[in-house]
Amino acid sequence: MCGIAGFSGRFEQDVLERMNQAIAHRGPDDSGLLMVPEHGVGLAHRRLSIIDLSSRGHQPMVDVSGRVTIVFNGEIYNYRELRKELLEDGYGFSSETDTEVLLNLYLRDGEKMMSRLNGIFAFAIHDSRDGSLLLVRDGLGVKPFYFAETPKGVLFASEIKALLQEPSIERRLNHQAVVHHLLYLWCPSPLTMLKSVHKLEPGHAMRIRDGRIQERWCWYDLPYDQQFVDWPTEDAIVQVRKYLTLAVERQLVSDVPVGAFLSGGLDSSSVVALAQRAMGNERLQCFTIGFKDPSARAEGMADDLPYAQRVARHLDVDLHTIYVGPEMVDELENMIWWLDEPQADPAPINALFICQLARQHGIKVLLSGAGGDDIFTGYRRHYALVREPYWSWLPGRVRGSMRTVASWIRPTNEFRRRLSKAFRYANLEGDDRIAAYFHWIDMDHLSTVFGPDLNREMTESMQSPVHQALASLPAEVPALNRMLYLESKFFLTDHNLNYVDKVSMASGVEVRVPLIDPDLVSLAARLPLHLKQKGSVGKWILRKAMEPYLPKDVLHRSKTGFGAPLRHWLRHDLRPMVDDVLSERSVRERGLFDPKGVRNMVEQDRNRRYDASYTIFSMMCIEIWCRMFIDHPVPTLNRRDLGSATENA
Repeated sequence: MCGIAGFSGRFEQDVLERMNQAIAHRGPDDSGLLMVPEHGVGLAHRRLSIIDLSSRGHQPMVDVSGRVTIVFNGEIYNYRELRKELLEDGYGFSSETDTEVLLNLYLRDGEKMMSRLNGIFAFAIHDSRDGSLLLVRDGLGVKPFYFAETPKGVLFASEIKALLQEPSIERRLNHQAVVHHLLYLWCPSPLTMLKSVHKLEPGHAMRIRDGRIQERWCWYDLPYDQQFVDWPTEDAIVQVRKYLTLAVERQLVSDVPVGAFLSGGLDSSSVVALAQRAMGNERLQCFTIGFKDPSARAEGMADDLPYAQRVARHLDVDLHTIYVGPEMVDELENMIWWLDEPQADPAPINALFICQLARQHGIKVLLSGAGGDDIFTGYRRHYALVREPYWSWLPGRVRGSMRTVASWIRPTNEFRRRLSKAFRYANLEGDDRIAAYFHWIDMDHLSTVFGPDLNREMTESMQSPVHQALASLPAEVPALNRMLYLESKFFLTDHNLNYVDKVSMASGVEVRVPLIDPDLVSLAARLPLHLKQKGSVGKWILRKAMEPYLPKDVLHRSKTGFGAPLRHWLRHDLRPMVDDVLSERSVRERGLFDPKGVRNMVEQDRNRRYDASYTIFSMMCIEIWCRMFIDHPVPTLNRRDLGSATENA
């Protein structure tokens, strides 16, 4: 796993050098640059060595015939099988890397190569035969990929901070993205906070020549248009176990030690159990986090640590724990810097500490349980959706009254917050209601903090990539699978996977995600709904598949979040920062929000008349992001005091 950057157009080499330096944290082991003046192409690479640690893995890498060059971020898990094929077809190799496999696969298959890949990847291939660049991102979007078009040409990079080393990229805010960050706490692809910068969407590719994008296309989409399998339940359970086992085994390929996250939840415990079985007598090194802050329990956060310890003893793996307390709040600005996007969730701080701990123990690769809730169900909104038939038949007027009553509930505890949210969008129909389950605040309250520009953006934002994605699905796709499509296409990619990649790479660690192996994703999409969400039990079939390996209390745990006591922080530890960052002067100068509306929302939240904590946090993150990424000629972080927690292994 690495960092990449480059361009096609009229750019100078010093821009390429600055871009590469901006992502130096992504590749501490090696770096490289290549300029191809006759084609106006520049390629840059930072290397985190995982496979073939020798200098033969240096990038940019040229194939043995000298025709094509690549910069590549990620891993190809089936590269050995592909390499064998290519050798049999007469292609030459000078290394044992998966990078060189991509070069030869392109020479053989061209743009059809992507369908052969099992892995996580973002890469750019320069073809000297026509001077073009091919940019490709993996199907689930595990690896980030950004690009920008300017009058001088097209630039691309693993992170936005690298792109913004080029001064010709306009720093104009994308108001639609601001609305999305407030609604969802993340922004759906291809949008970013800047009108001039876009995400290359998961499963997409583009061809660039002479500084212009010639073609963009989708080569992979989540397979939710398939027919359900008609298997006996026991057969389906066996297939899930088989596919997940293969995915974990495939993702253990590495020339450096592999470890794992272990929260004690079903997903991470399943990955650890199957990884340890595959490793035999070698003990898997696992990593988790413990909270010293008593306010976490007051906010309804479960204590995961005892479950992680229970699983570690049961599976006989080593567990290393890092303990954190209220000092986590000191990492907020660092978190926003690493994420490149103003995601309003403290969970990345947890992941950052765990990755730093793993690296201290010599681990450069971690397996993650991310994705289980997104393909098998598991979030509370999935249960809420399957309960809708009990009330969705009611007339619109009655459902509107349910929404009104729900809005009267004061969110003084976790139960009341959930009850209020359950019927917040009862008045909506069909796909609009499915999309609304991802909202963190209702539009009526949100509009009270908007300035004039954002209020004008409201109607357009409702026709966002989220709604467009739902409209692209066949009408016969059932509601639960429509929601799961959104989970994997946006929430997983633009929220969870983005922050996991960014903070892990900031620590010099690669994170792999077996639960979203493309073969397993395809299988999960074809499973009947009752095998995924059975009544109030999410991930039912995954629980059954893991019965031979995990303790019963772990198998049947309720879903818990991977977060922090944000509501308590905003009213106590972060209170001075809230009042500073969202002061009347600060809000007025930025021009995004209405100062009076912001102050009213903060007071309502502090008096517990309305739960607006995450919206307030989102506005803070947006303002801090603007100070870092648009208020300076190049992105700037003034403080870099990382790592304030303590370990107890």
